[in-house]
Amino acid sequence: MVIKKIGGVSPPHNKNTQFCEVKPLPTPKVVHIPMKMHSGKPAVPVVKAGDTVKVGQMIGEANGLVSAHVHSSVSGTVKSINDRDFVTGQKAVSITIETDGQQTIYDDLKPLAVKTQEEFFDAVRASGAVGLGGAGFPTHPKLAIKNLDQIEYVIINGAECEPYITSDTRTMVENFAEVYKGIKLLLEHIKPSKGVLLCIEANKPEAIQIMRETFADEEKVEIKVLPSLYPQGERKVIVYNLLGRVIMEGARLASVGVIILNVTTITAFAKYIETGIPLINRIVTVDGPSVKTPMNVLAPIGTPIRELFEFCGDFVDGEPKKVVVGGMMMGFAQPNMDVPVVKTTNCILAFPEHAVIKDIEGERKYRTACIKCGRCLTKCPMKLMPPNIENAYTLKKLDRLDHYKVNLCVECGSCAYVCPSKRPLVQVMQLSKEMLWLKQQELKAKAEEAAMVAAVKGALQ
Repeated sequence: MVIKKIGGVSPPHNKNTQFCEVKPLPTPKVVHIPMKMHSGKPAVPVVKAGDTVKVGQMIGEANGLVSAHVHSSVSGTVKSINDRDFVTGQKAVSITIETDGQQTIYDDLKPLAVKTQEEFFDAVRASGAVGLGGAGFPTHPKLAIKNLDQIEYVIINGAECEPYITSDTRTMVENFAEVYKGIKLLLEHIKPSKGVLLCIEANKPEAIQIMRETFADEEKVEIKVLPSLYPQGERKVIVYNLLGRVIMEGARLASVGVIILNVTTITAFAKYIETGIPLINRIVTVDGPSVKTPMNVLAPIGTPIRELFEFCGDFVDGEPKKVVVGGMMMGFAQPNMDVPVVKTTNCILAFPEHAVIKDIEGERKYRTACIKCGRCLTKCPMKLMPPNIENAYTLKKLDRLDHYKVNLCVECGSCAYVCPSKRPLVQVMQLSKEMLWLKQQELKAKAEEAAMVAAVKGALQ
């Protein structure tokens, strides 16, 4: 099996915390736990203001197949249920809990006896596990698919290709026993015909060594060392680089015989099966030039991110100019530090004024028209043509957006990273997808209306 390289960029790694042991955060006084920390439908609250809750108790029930349970990360009293700011800049229904400082475990939590595939799927769903690499897709529907016997490989994604982030690295180093148990569960219940590929970028030597030692006697588990190249961990990129297989537009991973799971995700359901404790905490890398003492922090879900910065000694020179949740390439800048840690929060970064563009006018000063240098074309991992897509978007040429396959864009930001003209290419990609989707919905509605009119006319005749 030859590891390939396709497109991508090489920003500074800045893995400053990869050798920093995870430190547990003291229990916060208040947590705000959103009902939508995953792709799909938000969970439905099953508690009300005034209720007493305990650690690990379900407070939000999954709403449909593509949804996930939400559990309390603390013990205390529900103070309110209302809309609050979310890391994406949107609002999300959130349950605010005032903690009692006791961290009392919910009485019904206990280890599970998982013997059948159905029991395994039920346990994964009950654990609240989602994709913890950033996408947040619920884990249960990823596994409980039709034609499971066609799966050749389960790929465990420990690439962690974004700069700064080392939370998955620390999972492999410190929680290697849970990684082992998670993979053994997959081998037993998913039964990939060719085995498991655990993928790690070459810039994580400690994690590579520990994983090799952990799985030395497992014939169906192979440790794959990937070149350190962003966005190596993106699902389409990692499948192509490992197996030379192309995931077509709109196709699922199963169409090429693989399932991909984040390395921390598998520890979440492994821990649940072993102890009964669902996904309630998150290892978060706290870093950036403004942070006094960068480290990896184990934080209860729902903790305001300000408390993580305070735990790390606060800031070097006062309040930072920019705070980003997620990586510097695909993360979200925050308007304040009251937003909570959620299931997918693997990193929070703080930058001083000199490290960011001072204001929108300053950014515009450096922005020019596209100079046709072609850098974005050579770096795009999907081999798209960002200038052509930008032009089609500007002219509202929807047929051209479809022609240039804008929906294949993974929004990694490689194009914008290398653009000397400072074009807002990622935003254009996002807006182009939305424009195309809205037009498709409009055409679908018209087709349905026409079919209904035809049916009525046929009935009258």
